[in-house]
Amino acid sequence: MSRLAVFALAPLLGACATAYNPAPAPASPQDAFWAALSSHCGKAYAGRLVSDEAPDAEMRGAAMAMHVRECSDSRIAVPFHIQRADGTWDRSRTWLITRTDRGLRLKHDHRHEDGSEDAVTMYGGDTMTPGTAGAQQFPVDDESIAMFRREGLTGSVTNVWQVSVDAAGTPGAAYTYQLSRQPPNARMFRVSFDLTRPIPAPPAPWGHD
Repeated sequence: MSRLAVFALAPLLGACATAYNPAPAPASPQDAFWAALSSHCGKAYAGRLVSDEAPDAEMRGAAMAMHVRECSDSRIAVPFHIQRADGTWDRSRTWLITRTDRGLRLKHDHRHEDGSEDAVTMYGGDTMTPGTAGAQQFPVDDESIAMFRREGLTGSVTNVWQVSVDAAGTPGAAYTYQLSRQPPNARMFRVSFDLTRPIPAPPAPWGHD
């Protein structure tokens, strides 16, 4: 090939090289969900009970707060605080979301005020489907079923938990935690938090000072 031909071809080769610039692969639904929840790290938000079932009557109208207190590449800890009728706060609950080899896992860390573990703690489940960027479902796992049966909580052996979250800056952003259960032990518990208005961070949950 002549030198003239090489010079003529060079711009074309350069153009081809520039044109080949594949876009990065889109995030999986679970990665996008993780990123959305992580975008609130360090912030706390007020919430309320939005379901209406008799077992939750004491929580109706109670002040509530969630705090995205701990974030890493493998674990996000979200304490859930509920104000009692006497004005004190129940700080016994922390939602733990972690990564596994197959998806995401939700566990409930329940403590007494002295920091000791409740008899019913670290129950939850793993995602069974990829879910969506905004919501993930966690059917109860075998370990939790065994614990529920041991503690006489047989109605909980069909629990399915769902966590929904919008990324920081999303108009009308909300975080919602839901527990549902099918008949004959049908159950619906749902709380929702306004992610557009941060509040001062609450004290540490019990057992996590």
